[in-house]
Amino acid sequence: QLQASGGGLAQAGGSLRLSCAASGRTSTSYLMGWFRQAPGKEREFVAVITWSGSTYYTDSVKGRFTISRDNAKITVYLQMNSLTPEDTAVYYCAVRGRRIVISSIRDWYMYDDWGQGTLVTVSS
Repeated sequence: QLQASGGGLAQAGGSLRLSCAASGRTSTSYLMGWFRQAPGKEREFVAVITWSGSTYYTDSVKGRFTISRDNAKITVYLQMNSLTPEDTAVYYCAVRGRRIVISSIRDWYMYDDWGQGTLVTVSS
């Protein structure tokens, strides 16, 4: 199971840090990442990190968000800085056990397990 935490309310320009820990997982967590879904919108890719530490971001968060992971703890983090109201969404962590082509890492249906979601609200 994936347990996400760290969401909450922030002002524009502020920061939040999300965490997601995988418990009871015995298979390899090759990809660990974050997606988000704003009200009335589809779930969208935010960032992902591979087992070896390669990172990929959606353009709108590059330079503001940083994804990292602790393989020993099977935990992924998302440090979010310079938040804007457009970042308001429910954030979901996701894990995929096996390798996939890079072109598919943004496709939510390629991921095996999902966290319950944590709400991030950014006020202007």
